[in-house]
Amino acid sequence: YRGFFLDHQVVDGEKEGTARRAKWWYVTFHNVTAMVGAGVLSLPYAMAHLGWGPGIVALLVSWCITLYTLRLLIELHECVPGVRFDRYRDLGVHALGPRLGLWVVVPQQLIVQLGCDVVYMVTGGNCLQKFAESVCPGCTRLHQSYWICIFGSSQFLLSQLRDLNSITAISLAAAVMSLSYSTISWAACLAKGPVAGVSYAYKAGTAADSVFRVCSALGQVAFAFAGHGVVLEIQATIPSTPTKPSKVPMWKGTVAAYMVTAACYFPVAFIGYWTFGQDVSDNVLVALERPPWLVAAANMMVVIHVVGSYQVYAMPIFESMETFLTTRFRVPPGLLLRLVARSTYVAFTLFVAVTFPFFGDLLGFFGGFGFTPTSFFLPCILWLKIKKPRRFSAPWFANWGCIVVGVLLMLVSTMGGLRSIIQDASTFQFYS
Repeated sequence: YRGFFLDHQVVDGEKEGTARRAKWWYVTFHNVTAMVGAGVLSLPYAMAHLGWGPGIVALLVSWCITLYTLRLLIELHECVPGVRFDRYRDLGVHALGPRLGLWVVVPQQLIVQLGCDVVYMVTGGNCLQKFAESVCPGCTRLHQSYWICIFGSSQFLLSQLRDLNSITAISLAAAVMSLSYSTISWAACLAKGPVAGVSYAYKAGTAADSVFRVCSALGQVAFAFAGHGVVLEIQATIPSTPTKPSKVPMWKGTVAAYMVTAACYFPVAFIGYWTFGQDVSDNVLVALERPPWLVAAANMMVVIHVVGSYQVYAMPIFESMETFLTTRFRVPPGLLLRLVARSTYVAFTLFVAVTFPFFGDLLGFFGGFGFTPTSFFLPCILWLKIKKPRRFSAPWFANWGCIVVGVLLMLVSTMGGLRSIIQDASTFQFYS
């Protein structure tokens, strides 16, 4: 990792004159695209395992903590005069040193970005399947794995776009779609009303099963707040001067994005659970059947959204891969490099998605193992290391509180998600 980072420093120096032209509203829809997605559809399922009281508390606390930690990252982006930490790993190296910083931050960020892309492959395939079955109920049905491959084929094409600025229109469309299908989800649930025999009790099972289900549900909640892995890359697209630092429009756009996030998450979680109770599907759109045309439209909106979300998380990985290949192996940059390197990455995420197409379980595992560190407590560690607040002051207590909550959440949700994946994998049939 150390040599990889030093190579990036050289390339970044060559790109110092690159135009940074994003506005605060660019930040809004990039953040909405990065955050609102697969996670919102599983929130009623998480509520079913947590129950009304714990579920509401988990969502509200997660929303508040992650907004706070986003604020920390935005402030740290230019914490050194004249220097911009345009990547999470750059900030980690500055705070923790060239060796520890890279080994702590880079693997976690890669897990977040790779995990999101795998889950979005599964989500896109699931929703394509549901769309096809809604518009043509009499057609021959294909297995879920084939639909994931169909969705993945679109990413081979879009991955050839150059950078985040190149996908601005796609990101905007994705952000609009996320708000639209979230509204359709909770509105359709509200119109449907509680299903016959709905129950809000915890599912029957052994004590161990109940504990692991709760742990996995907490991971699904953590996955829903997943924008931290690319927030510094988004802020890097904003111009900055001593009188107008980038943190001002970045924070404005982030707050707007979090308002949109709240409008998407809370109604879907609460109304979806109110409608289906303990029997809700891990994808609430799959549970909805009527009206067919509206359900089909909502599923296609999800497909459009995750098309853009996949690219938002993949672009930083593409840049890192190409920089590594050009600086370490002297591979000439250009179209051929992009075609081979990016297609290889898309093919890898597609393979993992087809192998483990367990939507809810993947959310729980990646939410705990990957997203909790980058979203809940790693920003606090970096803040404490760089800013060094006075011991026992309010900022000191706030950051240490987030660290304790985040570490506990990571441990329990990773355990629950991994157990669920193992259980489902033992009974899954790929092509039946």
